[in-house]
Amino acid sequence: MTDTQFQKGPSTWRIVLAAILDFLTAFFVLGYLVASLFGGKTEEGFNLQGGPALLMMALVIAYFVVFNRFLGGTIWKRILRAQR
Repeated sequence: MTDTQFQKGPSTWRIVLAAILDFLTAFFVLGYLVASLFGGKTEEGFNLQGGPALLMMALVIAYFVVFNRFLGGTIWKRILRAQR
């Protein structure tokens, strides 16, 4: 009988929390940066419409693709150690 060891992955709550925090972080940081560049800042935060809004959403998607595929995980996945 061979001795097999299973590596236990991260808890589900860590993975879900990391995904939520990553989305919120990317949304607000990238949204504020795009609003700063294209004049969408308001006193309450930012308001993006049309092209700048599409650019911001494309950057949020790119954040997840680039960090997960090329950098070994997103910021919150690394902080919470939620990498599979």
